[in-house]
Formats: sequence, C-alpha cells, structure tokens
Amino acid sequence: MSLESAAKENCLLRPIASDDAVGNLRPLHSGGPSAVAKSEIFIKVKGKKRQAQGVHIEGRTVAVRGRSIKIAAVCEEDLIEGHTIADPESFVTRLKQSDLRADILTFAQRLPASEAKYQFHAEWENAAAIRVTTYQQWLNKSISTSARKSVNRAKRQGAVTRVVELNDDLLHSICRAYNETPVRQGKAFWHYGKSFEAVKRELATYIDRSIFIGAYVGEELIGWLKMTYVDSAAIITVIFSISSHFDKKPNNLLIAKAVEICEQDAKSYLVYGSYVYHNPNSTLTEFKRRNGFEAIPLPRYYIPLTLKGKIALRLGLHRELAAMVPKPLLRLFLKTRKIWMERSLGREKSASTTAAVDD
Repeated sequence: MSLESAAKENCLLRPIASDDAVGNLRPLHSGGPSAVAKSEIFIKVKGKKRQAQGVHIEGRTVAVRGRSIKIAAVCEEDLIEGHTIADPESFVTRLKQSDLRADILTFAQRLPASEAKYQFHAEWENAAAIRVTTYQQWLNKSISTSARKSVNRAKRQGAVTRVVELNDDLLHSICRAYNETPVRQGKAFWHYGKSFEAVKRELATYIDRSIFIGAYVGEELIGWLKMTYVDSAAIITVIFSISSHFDKKPNNLLIAKAVEICEQDAKSYLVYGSYVYHNPNSTLTEFKRRNGFEAIPLPRYYIPLTLKGKIALRLGLHRELAAMVPKPLLRLFLKTRKIWMERSLGREKSASTTAAVDD
C-alpha cells in the first residue's frame, strides 16, 4: 500500500526544482541592468520532470506555472529553511523587475506561525502535523486504539524499523518495490518504471538533513520513509509500503519510528502533507487521523502582479481545477477513475497470464 505524500505533486502552486537544475540555471536574456535574468529550470509535475522558466531572487528560486494565468511560487518552499519570503514587498518589487512574466505570486506560512502575518489575500490550507512531545505521549494518548494495535501487531509479526543509509542496496530494493504494480490508490503510479538513476536523483535531495527509515521483516525491505528536517519540523516527503506486506501495517510502524526520532532530535512537529486534499473521508485522511496527525490551518497568500492577476484573483481563477469542481462530482470522478484503473490492471494481468500459458 502506498501513502506517499501528495502535497507537492498535486498542488498547482508548488513547483519543485531538482538540486542540479537549481544550482546551474542557464540565463535566457536580461531585460536591463536592474532586471533579474530569466533562466531555465526543471520542476516536477505529477512526478515527472519538466522544463520551466525561473529566476533567483533574494536566495530563492522562483518558477512560473500555468498558461492563461501565470502563477509564480518559490521552488520547494516546504523544504527550504527560514522564511519562504522574508520581505514580501521587497520580493514583489524584485520579481516585477525581473524578466519572469507572472500574474500572481503565492507563498505560504509555515509552522509554527499559524496566524496570518500579512494583509495580502489569503486562503487557508490545512497541514497534517503531529505536535511532538514524547513518544509515549503520542503512543498512549494521541493515536487511535486501532493504530496502537497495528503498531503492536507489526512488531509481533517480526517487523522492525531502523534508520538506514541511502545506498545502492536500498535503492535497488526501492526500485523493485516501485515496479510492483503500475496502479496505486486507483491511479497510475508515477514511480512505476523509473530508472535506478532517476530514483536515486529524486531521493538524494537535501540528503544532509534527511533521515531514511526502513521497515524490515528479516532482511526484506517492506516499507520506508524519508523525512527532511526544516527548522523545528520534520517533513515526510515519502512514505511507502509494499502491498504484499500490507497485513503487517508497515506505515504505522514507520510513523511510530519517525515520532521517536523527532523526540530524540528535539523536533516540534512531524508534518505529512495536507490533512485533507479533496475528500475529507479518504483513506489517507483517516490514516493520518488515526496516527495522531491533526489539521493545522496555515495561510497561503496570493499577491496580484498584473491587472490580469487582480481579475483572476477576484474570480477565483487562480485555484486549480479540482478546487472549483463541486465536491460530490469530484468524488464521483475519483471513484470512477479508481474502478477503471483497477479493471484495466486486471485485464493486463489476465492478458499476461494467458500469454505465459500459450508460451
């Protein structure tokens, strides 16, 4: 079962630049002595790397996404340390002077600052976070009875967790697990079929402040978690478990180990994407609730940079399409897509079995 964080890959306004691309931006042209030169960078869209245009401003890389309404955002804003934008007014001035054409700038506040600090237009997001005090407090008071039983059951079945190094052995195990099935949670699995080098490149980001936790039965890897330290928080960027070992509840065990490490390293929060994406009754939201995550509202700001940006903001056109679709209709679409993908996978497996028999 995969419960990989979708926060950055599902959100239209959170471009993710690869480390190598950010460090080697190629200037396209300069609009004058005061302009910040536009450059080519790479961002992730639904798990795939795509080329985009960006600029460096005040130590941040800004990329633009969107066609009709161009929205600028700081790359990997969830994972950079310090304030995403320390001085928004100065930042906006520099952005307008740059070669990058954008209609709206967006950025979000981060924990622990949950109250709105600025007067810009804001919309509230809901971070899924565990307030870390002690491991025993979390285990005995914060999580549901079913989650506690899952942790204990996993241990009785011989599953253990430990901090692991991101080396070739671990990467080969991860690649095999990624190729277990092309469909997860009712949709095409983004990591299916990726090369060893691609997986290595993606997981090696922020390696100096990241921790990998593996869940094992004997020497077999049955799940893993990556979390990156950002100031007082630990951000879960990947949590994954192998479907054939779902009965051992490795994800519960991985969260438990992550909380234990956060206590040891004096981190105040363990953050796992958003609490609710589109469906408040989703299995992912329920998993977070049972494991002690709570919804913490955080403001996301939108600053219009052009007249088109002002109009778009007033009409709500800055939001991703899924946010504008009525919730019942969206849930029906997601359910239909899941059924269709599962049936397609079933047909592929049946065809493969028939071919094997014929051979």
